[in-house]
Amino acid sequence: MKHDRYDVIVVGGGHAGCEAAHAVSRCGGTVALVTLDATKIGVMSCNPAIGGLGKGHLVREIDALDGVMARAGDYAGIQFRLLNASKGPAVQGPRIQADRARYLSAVQKMISTAPGLEVVDAEVFGLHLEGGKIAGVTLANDVVLYASAVILTTGTFLGGTIHIGDKVISSGRYGEAASNALAAQIGEIGLPLGRLKTGTPPRLRSSTVDWSDLETQDGDADPTMLSFISSGPEARQIRCGITHTNERTHEIIHSSLHRSALHSGQITGAGPRYCPSIEDKVTRFADKPSHQVFLEPEGLDSDLVYPNGISTSLPAEVQTAYVRSIAGLEHAEIVQPGYAIEYDFVDPRSLDPSLAVREIPGLYLAGQINGTTGYEEAAAQGLVAGLNAIRRVRFQDPMHFSRTTSYIGVLLDDLISRGVSEPYRMFTSRAEYRLSIRADNADQRLTEGGRDAGCVGDGRWQAYSEKRRALDITTSALNDVSITAAALNAAGLNVAKDGPKRSGLEALAIEGATVDFLEDLGRLPLTQCATAAIRHQVERDAVYAPYLERQTKEIASLRRDEQTEIPGWVDYSRITGLSNELKEKLERIRPVNLYRANSIEGMTPSAMLLILAAVRHGQERLAG
Repeated sequence: MKHDRYDVIVVGGGHAGCEAAHAVSRCGGTVALVTLDATKIGVMSCNPAIGGLGKGHLVREIDALDGVMARAGDYAGIQFRLLNASKGPAVQGPRIQADRARYLSAVQKMISTAPGLEVVDAEVFGLHLEGGKIAGVTLANDVVLYASAVILTTGTFLGGTIHIGDKVISSGRYGEAASNALAAQIGEIGLPLGRLKTGTPPRLRSSTVDWSDLETQDGDADPTMLSFISSGPEARQIRCGITHTNERTHEIIHSSLHRSALHSGQITGAGPRYCPSIEDKVTRFADKPSHQVFLEPEGLDSDLVYPNGISTSLPAEVQTAYVRSIAGLEHAEIVQPGYAIEYDFVDPRSLDPSLAVREIPGLYLAGQINGTTGYEEAAAQGLVAGLNAIRRVRFQDPMHFSRTTSYIGVLLDDLISRGVSEPYRMFTSRAEYRLSIRADNADQRLTEGGRDAGCVGDGRWQAYSEKRRALDITTSALNDVSITAAALNAAGLNVAKDGPKRSGLEALAIEGATVDFLEDLGRLPLTQCATAAIRHQVERDAVYAPYLERQTKEIASLRRDEQTEIPGWVDYSRITGLSNELKEKLERIRPVNLYRANSIEGMTPSAMLLILAAVRHGQERLAG
């Protein structure tokens, strides 16, 4: 250790910890990143992928604030896919399959070169408090590191326990020790603790998989990058394999359920319902003869495969049996067994919107310790905690993230106002303003505020400023032209000949209109700033513009109607658009009004609109 005093101390070197420490560094602060094993900083503990629906939005927002995850992901990406590509940009999510070694290397390089950031390879034994306030941390060797703010990003290490059948191991990750002393102290100082669980599938040796007859999945021919400043993939691109479980697989699992830690009562923590174990799948969906399994290579130089879709806590020998019953895996060798892991979390309702613990000044929590799951949710929280911790040290006001302008704001608001009953995962359905807080415009929403906060560096700011200037010039050019409806109709667009004139921006909202189309009409004098990327961005912004005012009015109307009573005759199972999870909760709780329905964990504003519509439709039918 070079120092014993810092502005901020970050405990944990996972995705939350890396973003937190790097954010403090970008803001010019001094920070110690304390971790049990420095060689594991940036490791991808579970699946080798980043992004997706909802999650990809968070990654783009982290990137807009100059964070680590997107750039490391693009360097490590061995397959790029834009999910929901056939749907509108509001619900599209960029996702990458990553080379684990490349991702870890990229993160560690950014951490090691960050000014003012020191990595401390040690175990944190406890928090060091003075007068009820955070003053630093005590290491296992009784050395005290001092700081005015401490961020805990302990992941699954806080009281972590691994389950493989009836085998129980104190561990924070396979082969790594849990953080039990810190867990005990957190309980002693009165933070509200609970238990959650997550799981992972067995890792397979790629050379023992029969790839020849398996279905394959390619990446996109025109890759969508995670970072706004990445120009294209840097690694060789690969295919993923697809196979399926079968009736024999399910028979093996059914006959061994009594040996599953998940089904024997050995595990008490709640798991993620949207990412069930293979045991849960064959029992909850007993009518399904098979379940899809994605075989995801873990790297270009790795002989490991991640079989996404068969996480488990069954004994190792049962895992071998059911894996080898699957097509293409008849001779597969399991290198590391799958397992379930239980860990302590703190009720996030004890936090304020800056992720500070209300009762302990100077203490911040980020990541799975707050009841979330996933790399992306953890990284977003780490960034928020890092920014706000250094701002507290400097006696500055916290940086506020609103759910009206960011998915990060949705994440924070959901956690702090509703808490969690199972690991929280981000979905686009959680965001009522998703038409305006899209993945494609995250930089337009957040980069300027990040620059004001001091966390956006010069290189990022220059790139954004050039993009912003090009967008402004193109938008201005579109606003300055006026096109008659007759001209648009004659060019093949579906508008009435005698309709009103439209500006170029208004014309872009018409199906089939593009900037290139308007330019071909000879009505749009563009400058060389209007690259293909800029044109597409302007087109997306223009398409959504007419809907945003309507969306805002719908949300305002929803809030006025929160006191509306929900009659007993409402059949939630017949409301199209509600998730099965919400249908189950609503049928069980039977809220008496919309206000009570809105307090149900997992409820979304869009789901509230569906319930309100069902109530009104039923009342109209009764009145008729």
